[in-house]
Amino acid sequence: MVFDKTKNKETGNEGENVAALFLIKKQYKIIDRNIVLDFGEIDILAEYKKTIVIVEVKTVKGNGFGEAIDLVRHAKQKKLRLLAKAMEQQFPGKTIRIDVIGVNMAANPPIVTHLESAVEG
Repeated sequence: MVFDKTKNKETGNEGENVAALFLIKKQYKIIDRNIVLDFGEIDILAEYKKTIVIVEVKTVKGNGFGEAIDLVRHAKQKKLRLLAKAMEQQFPGKTIRIDVIGVNMAANPPIVTHLESAVEG
């Protein structure tokens, strides 16, 4: 079996687009997407009611891997905490929150699960 990373990236991009639209509908302001720092990447950086929100998006195309949000394991949570510390420097005085959005692309329309404050710092 050959693992195709380009398909994985395409799926991830689709999921991030769905997540961004979902957030916009919930009155979030998208600040930026795919911010790459030395120790990790922020999928979506948004602002909601004066809170800066780091959004980790996990996308699946079915139920074979379990729920998308369950894919944010310990190592990824650690990276997200580091990213949050970096955003504290960028947005001094602002509250920083880490959310996780799971997108299941197997459904039409995709099923979106949003966990606010999913990773505590």
